[in-house]
Amino acid sequence: MDEVLKIINDIKAGNIKPIYFLMGDEPYYIDRLTDYIENSILTEEEKAFNQTVMYGRDVTIDDVIGAAKRYPMMAERQVVIVKEAQDLGKAIESIDSYVKNPMPTTVLVFSYKYKTIDRRKSYTKAILEKGVLFESKKMYENQIGQWMSRVLQGRNYTIEPKASAILIEFLGSDLTKISKELEKLEIILPKGTTITPKHIEDNIGFSKDYNNFEFRKAIG
Repeated sequence: MDEVLKIINDIKAGNIKPIYFLMGDEPYYIDRLTDYIENSILTEEEKAFNQTVMYGRDVTIDDVIGAAKRYPMMAERQVVIVKEAQDLGKAIESIDSYVKNPMPTTVLVFSYKYKTIDRRKSYTKAILEKGVLFESKKMYENQIGQWMSRVLQGRNYTIEPKASAILIEFLGSDLTKISKELEKLEIILPKGTTITPKHIEDNIGFSKDYNNFEFRKAIG
């Protein structure tokens, strides 16, 4: 999470890199960073001519490089985003020559989910030298409660441990699903609220009476 905040703060400060390669088993932060870049670097007027969003399954690596080599129109830079970049397969290695000499007026973003690239490859080392290589690792379930508390604290909410346990029981370690459920509660509950099991049961539908903790308690 600290690395994510650093990337965002660098972009806010104008320290924008020509390449962002976002990879890993946990898609939540990959999506958050991709969305932030998509929505923040260019103005709405600039996006019309200078922002391109591609999907790995629909394009070739030559399409990506060709788009990245274009010059921006009436703007300081252009943004090229490749979502689901893992669908490019081994062809991704063909970006080697581009990432060693990227266009300084292009921000090229790869959203590469559920896997990682080989850090020993020359193109990976070039990304590290010229841009940002971010790995979003899957969290263990015993880390999720602390993560929820930290996220909610930043939004002026808190959560009871039992409420966290209920969400983890029903949603596991899927940060995207958990985040969406927390956002539902934030719409309903005023800032400063401590989220309780009753809030979750009343507003989301997960019941404290039907989870493993209560089941084990009843058996005992």
